[in-house]
Amino acid sequence: MKFDFEKSLQIVERTPGVLLSLLDGIDEEWTHNNEGPDTWSPFDVLGHLIVCEKTNFISRIEIILSGTGNRVFSPIDMQAHFRESAGKTMHELLREFEGLRKNNIAKLRSMHLSEEDFSRQGISARVGSATLAEILATWVVHDLSHLSQISRVMGKQYTREVGPFIQFIRMLK
Repeated sequence: MKFDFEKSLQIVERTPGVLLSLLDGIDEEWTHNNEGPDTWSPFDVLGHLIVCEKTNFISRIEIILSGTGNRVFSPIDMQAHFRESAGKTMHELLREFEGLRKNNIAKLRSMHLSEEDFSRQGISARVGSATLAEILATWVVHDLSHLSQISRVMGKQYTREVGPFIQFIRMLK
């Protein structure tokens, strides 16, 4: 599929609702278990999404649109969510994410991006040059990737319980 701004928004606007529907009010065994050492639980993934709302996609778009300076993106702190989520409930994180995403979508829409803007570039220290369209497409796929990750981690909680049906469930293999 070719990049399309409005189609991209169809996904990023829905992510908070999907997570709220899936994770709010369920037992912590679903939300706080992970796949083993150095892996994230759904709670951790949500914390990471919140950090990204604060420091990643909109910040990078603003750097690109500023047209000033060296347009280099700050790296994401991949441990920040552990500190920032400490002591919070799943419900609190879901509402925080929902509010941040709503504000970021409003900010994005207020930028009145043009086709020319989508080809403007910034610099990632890890991957090099990136266009605004690539940043937006990455935002979409980042959301979908983490939704998949959350589903996989939750599904693996029942690996033994599915018994012989494991052969039909790809995520458990």
